[in-house]
Amino acid sequence: MVTQSASVSERLDRLPILPFHRKILMLVGAGLFFDAFDIYLANSVLGAIVQSGWSTVGKNAAFLSATAFGMLIGSLMAGLLGDRYGRKFTYQFNLLVFGLSSLLCAVMPNMELLIGARFLTGIGLGAELVIGYGLLSEFVPPAWRGRWAALLSCIAQFGLFAATLMSWIVIPALGWRAMFVVAGIGGLIVFIARKNIPESPRWLERNGRQAEADAIVTRIEAEAPATALATPQPAASPLAASPSSASPPSVSPGAAGIGPLDPRFRRPLAIGAVTQIVQSAAIYGFIALLPTFLARQGIPINQSLGQSVLMTLGGPAGAILAYLLSDRIGRKPAIIGGSLLAAVIGPCFALVDSQAVATALGFVMFSLVYFLVSVIQAGYLPELFPTQVRMRLTSWAVTAGRLASIGIPFVSVYLVQAGGMLAVVSGVAVLLVIQAVTIGLLAVETNSRSLEAIEAEEVGADGTADGATGAARA
Repeated sequence: MVTQSASVSERLDRLPILPFHRKILMLVGAGLFFDAFDIYLANSVLGAIVQSGWSTVGKNAAFLSATAFGMLIGSLMAGLLGDRYGRKFTYQFNLLVFGLSSLLCAVMPNMELLIGARFLTGIGLGAELVIGYGLLSEFVPPAWRGRWAALLSCIAQFGLFAATLMSWIVIPALGWRAMFVVAGIGGLIVFIARKNIPESPRWLERNGRQAEADAIVTRIEAEAPATALATPQPAASPLAASPSSASPPSVSPGAAGIGPLDPRFRRPLAIGAVTQIVQSAAIYGFIALLPTFLARQGIPINQSLGQSVLMTLGGPAGAILAYLLSDRIGRKPAIIGGSLLAAVIGPCFALVDSQAVATALGFVMFSLVYFLVSVIQAGYLPELFPTQVRMRLTSWAVTAGRLASIGIPFVSVYLVQAGGMLAVVSGVAVLLVIQAVTIGLLAVETNSRSLEAIEAEEVGADGTADGATGAARA
């Protein structure tokens, strides 16, 4: 029997892994899989339409820019909608947007209209990345949260492989438009399948909808053995005790109540922004330029692309490594260790002459980068922020990374011209060291802790921005 003294969040945290959690993982993972599939299909589609004369290099660049801008808008929209109207409304809305707009892309009669449709697709794609990882963190028990975030990231990363494989099969046989049909139908199938995922009980509880939250948790608890339902110790939550906690927080700088610009959120938001900027630098300043780096070493382009494909297997490998280590050693040691190792391996990659060694180091670097993506973006980032503003602050941090990604390729090109590949990877290495220092000095450890306990420490029960103790950051 569940005692009434236990809050909804405490009841969720004491549960073992149940079929319900596996269903959430699969359905959220399916959405992120097709999100990644839709993002990466552009590589093959753009090559096909340029080759056929349907587009030009300039229009292809506009297509990519429209996608990126749409994803930026989608990230911000997901934050606002997710905190105000709920997680369920937002993840269904974004799936519908990118599913329908992908189908729209398939029937566009010219490149100009395709670019416009792709902007709409980008809105849905950007929203899914914010809402998916945050939603999972609100359901999974603390002892499993890091591992399951890594699993979710691994599922998403297979979207790149699937898009490449499907392009190889589908485009020669059915044409490039069929790729958008596959992505659109996949998104809509997941939209239908996810209609029965419940709203986040944590969000409902914070917004005064206690009866709905209780009913959802009671249904989940029905799957658990009675021995797993012992009453947990209550966790203090400064925002839960706030008078404004029953209604969505304000996002206006001067508004009363709790909002993302509250001074209490500055430090976790700064930490989140730093990690997302560094992630963008590692992906767009190193990973995306791997074929170029290899070609500049005198390796033929077809061979360099083949080596790049081998290196991309480091993506799932990094996510699997995150699954094995994230909950075992903790988020802070994982991020610090991964960042410092990547900072060392990157320059080594630029200095070697052997193709075999370069491929091996590239695989290791790929693994480390996506190990960090799995630990940070999928796991640590949503944990940093209180439930009331989790999606908004996550979206703000992600947006910082997206804005950085706009300029990073240009900076990388300049550095390649000025100092070669070593200059680029050295710049990325410096940012990785900055990330390690930031996490070491400012961040709290979230491993195996309830979201409410993290919130109490991160925000501070006294209402100050610096609520974390020095011991917790050590």
